[in-house]
Amino acid sequence: MNVIISASDLGHELAGVRPPVILDVRWQLGGPNLRPEYEKAHIPGAVFVDLDAELAGPVGSGGRHPLPDLDVFGAAMRAAGVSADRPVVVYDGGLNWAAARAWWLLRWAGHPSVRVLDGGLAAWTGALTAEIPEPVPGTFEPVPGALPLLDADGAAALARTGLLLDARAAERYRGDVEPIDPVGGHIPGAVSAPTTENVAESGRFRTAAELSDRFKGLGVTADSEVGVYCGSGVSGAHQVLALAVAGIPAALYVGSWSEWSRDGERPVATGPDPQ
Repeated sequence: MNVIISASDLGHELAGVRPPVILDVRWQLGGPNLRPEYEKAHIPGAVFVDLDAELAGPVGSGGRHPLPDLDVFGAAMRAAGVSADRPVVVYDGGLNWAAARAWWLLRWAGHPSVRVLDGGLAAWTGALTAEIPEPVPGTFEPVPGALPLLDADGAAALARTGLLLDARAAERYRGDVEPIDPVGGHIPGAVSAPTTENVAESGRFRTAAELSDRFKGLGVTADSEVGVYCGSGVSGAHQVLALAVAGIPAALYVGSWSEWSRDGERPVATGPDPQ
């Protein structure tokens, strides 16, 4: 199944007899809710989804964006019109980190057809509207487990036995700076693989061949078991999405560095090398 969709293809599908459900997941780390931006202009039919309130649980020992309560998540998706038998397309206003979080959660929770708008809202050349839709409630019921999930122990083990990719900026991986979490550095054995390198200057994903070459260069082989983490499970979902574009399955450590660094018993590595 394709995991991304171009703006032109989305336009054709929206004009069809059974258009996909569209979710607007505009979000900014540490900033105010972006629903006001959605209300000013969005793709016609798109429903706003709040990442912090509906795609994540409360901040705590599980990190800054732990898994949401499934009842809360399921209710939000049904209110947005999501049903298992209807395709979903998600987008945001940036590099699709937040959209990828929605993609990953829906796929992990069992939805069979979810795609991310390649290039996000900036790639959309069709009309925008301020009209707030009133979708017919959907019937989606989350059944978790369709995509692989790592906890802290699983991430630690995979860093030794497989390939664990750190999707944060290289300076955070090295521990040069840490603007958000308690400690700088990385999970011992993890390989630096900044999410920003998944996309071209246009903001669209690099081709499947380019991404495949990128991940091979980071150590992915045909037999690799691959996992990803980031700061709090948002940009890491984008890395899992990029790996999927390249045809490489990967598990996500949702708690990521924000959970790992809160546990004083967990080891921390610094510097440019995995160990």
